[in-house]
Amino acid sequence: MNTHRPYECRDVQPRLLSRRDMLRSVSAGFGWLAFQGLSAQLAAAENRHPLAPKAPHFPARAKRVIFLAMQGAPAHQDTFDYKPKLTADHGKPGVAKGGGSKLFGSPFQFAQHGQSGLWISELFPNVAKHADEMCLLRGMHTDIPNHPQAFVQMHTGSAQFIRPSMGAWTLYGLGTENENLPGFVTIAPPVQFGAQNYGSAFLPAIYQGTRLGEQRGDGGTAAAMANLRNSGLSPAAQRQQLDLVQAMNRDLLANKAGNREVEGVIESYELAFRMQSEVPKVMDLSTESAATLKLYGIGEGATNTFGRQCLMARRFAAAGVRYIEVCHAGWDQHRNLTAKLRENCAATDQPIAALLTDLQAHGLLDDTLVIWGGEFGRTPDGRNPDGRDHNAKGYSMWMAGGGTRGGLSYGATDDYGYKAVENPVHIHDLHATILALLGLDHEKLTFRYAGRDFRLTDVHGKVVKAVMA
Repeated sequence: MNTHRPYECRDVQPRLLSRRDMLRSVSAGFGWLAFQGLSAQLAAAENRHPLAPKAPHFPARAKRVIFLAMQGAPAHQDTFDYKPKLTADHGKPGVAKGGGSKLFGSPFQFAQHGQSGLWISELFPNVAKHADEMCLLRGMHTDIPNHPQAFVQMHTGSAQFIRPSMGAWTLYGLGTENENLPGFVTIAPPVQFGAQNYGSAFLPAIYQGTRLGEQRGDGGTAAAMANLRNSGLSPAAQRQQLDLVQAMNRDLLANKAGNREVEGVIESYELAFRMQSEVPKVMDLSTESAATLKLYGIGEGATNTFGRQCLMARRFAAAGVRYIEVCHAGWDQHRNLTAKLRENCAATDQPIAALLTDLQAHGLLDDTLVIWGGEFGRTPDGRNPDGRDHNAKGYSMWMAGGGTRGGLSYGATDDYGYKAVENPVHIHDLHATILALLGLDHEKLTFRYAGRDFRLTDVHGKVVKAVMA
C-alpha cells in the first residue's frame, strides 16, 4: 500500500488524512490495543476471515494447547527423571570436558505414583497426584545448550533463523473458536528472548501471539493487557470514530480490490474493538469461587502469581483461545540448586496440579493438550557443589490430556541422566507430535515464502505415535 497516499473523508467536511494521521487518530481513540499483540495485523491476512475455524487434516485428539514454559531449563534428575545410580555415585568425577566437576546426586527423594507407578520427585507432590494422566518424555534432546538459541528453537523449530512460532503455526492451521479474542495468547513471556518466541515471522501477522505482561528480573510477573479501556471516549463514541475510519478504509479497498494489507487493517481494528469488552471478562478472576482460588493457591504467597496465570489459562481455554502459553522463569541453577529449585517447584506445583484438576472438572482436559518443560536439561555434575550446568543431550518434558497416553514413561537417558539413549525425541519430533495431536500433518502444514514451502519442522521431525492414546 502506498503509505503516502491521502485519504479523503466524504461524510464530513472534506479533509485529507495521511495514513499516519489516520493511525494516530485511531490510537488516540482506543489506545494501543490494536498494536498490542495484534499490531502487526496491519500487514496482511490470508482472507477476509483469517481466524475463522479451519478443518484439520485428519481427526484431531486435541482442540487447543496450554504450554507451561519453564524458562531456564529445569533439572530433570531432580524432578521427573529418577537416577539412583547418580545418587550412589555422588561425589565421583563428573562427565564435563576438562575435568574439575563432580557427580551431583539429587538431594530430593523420588517415589512411584498412581497405578502407573511413575517416578516423580518430592518437589511435585500435587502434580504427582496426576501421574496417571501424565505422559513423561524422558528422552528429549535438542541442538544447542545455550538459553537464547534453545528457547527460540523450542518455540519456533529453528535456533538460527527467524521463523514462525509453534503457536502461530497452530493458529494458521486451525483458526480460533472465538472471534472476539486473540487465538494465541502468551502470558508473562521472558523479555530477554524477545517477541520471536511468539511471533509469526513470514506468516500473516494476524497469527502472532498477544502478549499479556512479561517476566520481570525478580521472577515476578505482570500478566495484564494495557489500554483495554479508553478513559476519553465512551464505547459508543469509539464505535462512531471507528466507523469513520473503517469507511475510509473500505473506500480505499473498493479502489484496490483484494489488497490484503487494507483488509488486515479492517479486521484488526474490528477485533481490537471487540476485545475491549471480551478480554476483561476472561481476565477477571473475581467471578471464580473461593474454592477455585484456593485450589490454585491464589492469595497464598508463593503460589499467588503463577496460580493466577494458570487459572487465566484455563479461562482462555474455555473461552475458545486456540493456543495459550504460560511462562515461569528462573530455572537456570548452576549454584544454590537445592534451595532455588525447591522455591521454583513450590511456586508452580500447586497451580499446575490445579490447572489439570480444573480442566478435568470443566470437561476440557480430554481435548486440551497441556505441555510442561524447558529449553533443555541439566548435567549430572557441576563445578559448583550445589548446581548443574546446561545439557542439550538429554532431558525431560511431559504432556497431559489432548489424546496423550496417561501414565506412560517414554524414552530414557543413561544412568546419570546425561544423554538420551532410549527412544530419543528431538524437539522437531515433539513439534510434529503436537501438530499431529491437533489433527495437523506437519509435512502438509506449509507456507510459501522466498520461493519454497516452509513448515514448523523444516525438513525434520517424526510423529511419536507411541505417546498417543
